[in-house]
Amino acid sequence: MLLGLRLWMPDLPHFNVERIVDLTRKPFVEALANAAESAQWNIEFHLSTLRGSIPDAMKYATAGGKGLRAFLAMESARLHGFDSVRSGAAAGAIEALHAYSLVHDDLPCMDDDDLRRGQPTVHRKWDEATAVLAGDALQALAFQLIAQVGCPVEARLNLSATLAIAAGAHGMVGGQAMDIAAETADAPLTLDEITKLQAGKTGALIRWSAMVGPRMAGLHNDPLDVYGECLGLAFQIADDVLDVEGDAAEVGKAVGKDADAGKATFVTLLGLQGAKDRAAELVAEACDRLSCYGDEAETLKEAARFVIARRK
Repeated sequence: MLLGLRLWMPDLPHFNVERIVDLTRKPFVEALANAAESAQWNIEFHLSTLRGSIPDAMKYATAGGKGLRAFLAMESARLHGFDSVRSGAAAGAIEALHAYSLVHDDLPCMDDDDLRRGQPTVHRKWDEATAVLAGDALQALAFQLIAQVGCPVEARLNLSATLAIAAGAHGMVGGQAMDIAAETADAPLTLDEITKLQAGKTGALIRWSAMVGPRMAGLHNDPLDVYGECLGLAFQIADDVLDVEGDAAEVGKAVGKDADAGKATFVTLLGLQGAKDRAAELVAEACDRLSCYGDEAETLKEAARFVIARRK
């Protein structure tokens, strides 16, 4: 495995092979950067023999993100004794699946966005057909990568099945459908309805990412599940705040669209300060759930605080 990594190293000059087998806890900023790099490596390695607009669009769509979901996957795995060699494929999988969701979400038939991560969206840089196919291929790649996670086969099957649930009609896609339906509903959504919607649309993949480590270890109930649930909701509330307070150049995408569309958000329902307070409460609860892990969970606590402090 390490020999294979080194053979591909010329194309990723900053990828440090030695550090990926280290189980020592790192500060959040370092661990986040490592996870984003590992996820991108796993994605690009599987596309390295392909040429053309589809693999180019796939690499473009996965580049430049924060890598938060990859971080959660790898840090939760580290917490359960799995190094980056064994968890890197899971990091690549969740980032590939997340990127597919963004590519399709940006399409004219969905949110019709021109900007993502400070760059033209895939359908603007190429065309709509390329964006649809690149998104489809990224989704398929995610499950190809899950099959390569370094854990027992039963655990890999569980990771695959739970990712399908989190990404599909019971999770992200279902939440997206609720969001679209809300745009033409007779009345704005209530707080409970918004919470349910966002638990699927945004929260499901974040929650899955936080449970990668326990599932690799064969565990089905773990404090990280509630941590991930709280983090996913806090993340969306922070997004709603950024849609009001953020600058498009800094955020990397259009802002103010929810207000322009008259959509109900956590900010419209709770008020700006109320939304910030609710996000802070969720972060506190997420951190409290990690107490059983002691100091080893400090990086995950840093991640929770980052989620509501970020500016993009």
